[in-house]
Amino acid sequence: MSDLTHLDETGKARMVDVGARDDTLREAVARGEVHMRPETLQRLAAGDMPKGDALATARIAGIMAAKRAPDLIPLCHPLLLTHVAVDVRLDAATSTVQIEATVRTVGKTGVEMEALTAVSVAALTVYDMCKAIDRTMQIGAIRLVRKSGGRSGEIVCE
Repeated sequence: MSDLTHLDETGKARMVDVGARDDTLREAVARGEVHMRPETLQRLAAGDMPKGDALATARIAGIMAAKRAPDLIPLCHPLLLTHVAVDVRLDAATSTVQIEATVRTVGKTGVEMEALTAVSVAALTVYDMCKAIDRTMQIGAIRLVRKSGGRSGEIVCE
């Protein structure tokens, strides 16, 4: 269990003590997607959704979610985020909404959870904004793309 940083020596959950770590610039990028029917994607592109501008709402929801990650994920450190960007684009070839979140901070721990939370909530928001016309949508492929900063340096996953 010693490899699992959120467990103490007896196996009990704990918040990792990052106090002795140096402050460094940390960045994480995460991606995900929402698959939908082609006609739903066309309506989304045209801005013809019953609940309004789904893409703008998803971007804002993702940004807000990144700031709330510690409220949602047990043992996640509250961080002063210096940058959150959520990019939402339509891919007609795959009939998907592609979501990418970039999160930065200068601190003692990384921002992977904040980036993943931003993508997850942005995808849920797209789903919520479009569900009135398409109940077959699927959220998927939410993953960390890369991270940098701290002891582990740069990690590129794709």
